[in-house]
Amino acid sequence: MDESRRVLVVDDDEGVRTGVTWALEADGFVVHAVEDGIEALEALEASRPALVVLDLSLPGVGGLDILKRLRAAEAKKQCARLPIIVLSGRDGETDRIIGLDLGADDYLVKPFSPGELAARARSVLRRTNDYVPKLRPFMPDGAGVEIDTGARVAWVDGVPVELAAKEFDLLSYFVDHPRRACTREELLNAVWASQAGWQTTATVTEHVYRLRQKIEDDARQPKRLVTVRAVGYRWES
Repeated sequence: MDESRRVLVVDDDEGVRTGVTWALEADGFVVHAVEDGIEALEALEASRPALVVLDLSLPGVGGLDILKRLRAAEAKKQCARLPIIVLSGRDGETDRIIGLDLGADDYLVKPFSPGELAARARSVLRRTNDYVPKLRPFMPDGAGVEIDTGARVAWVDGVPVELAAKEFDLLSYFVDHPRRACTREELLNAVWASQAGWQTTATVTEHVYRLRQKIEDDARQPKRLVTVRAVGYRWES
């Protein structure tokens, strides 16, 4: 088993656990899901994952208590820092601030797109240098686009292309969701994450324009990253 892909999901809502597990497993992660804080602590004691997806509102031991315990143990140098994404059904700024202040690496408010969570998981693990995916070709029809998300490099027809950070993140999201119409709002929340609150969908439009200049034979008539009228964009693989 690739230890860098092991994720512990902690949520008392069976529907959320199922949706999150499906999305993460479809993205290549190995998921262990539990429904309460006691089970979470037992799972963490038995085996340390690469990432924890943690609901705040849990029966028994709450999510914030688990977060506090983990960060306190790390502060005492009992273990290495564990990346944590916090989930909450409350959209209050106070909860968000408390979660981040206690050491959460990212924060998602329910309801959320399972695909967005998978993108956040990849982003958090890239930032913590614990997730180095293998090189994957994303256009098997021979159109010739490849990316290496570990090294953060891309090639078009075998030629390396220089992408800005968000251009690369955007490309990564598209190729992870082939043949699916992605709205600008979805892309903004997934790629810009914590910055989405002070960005607009015009940011997405501008980055798509720039990305096309680098990956399309003719950016005015794109064949890889196409526009879906009145919706957003679709990656044609």
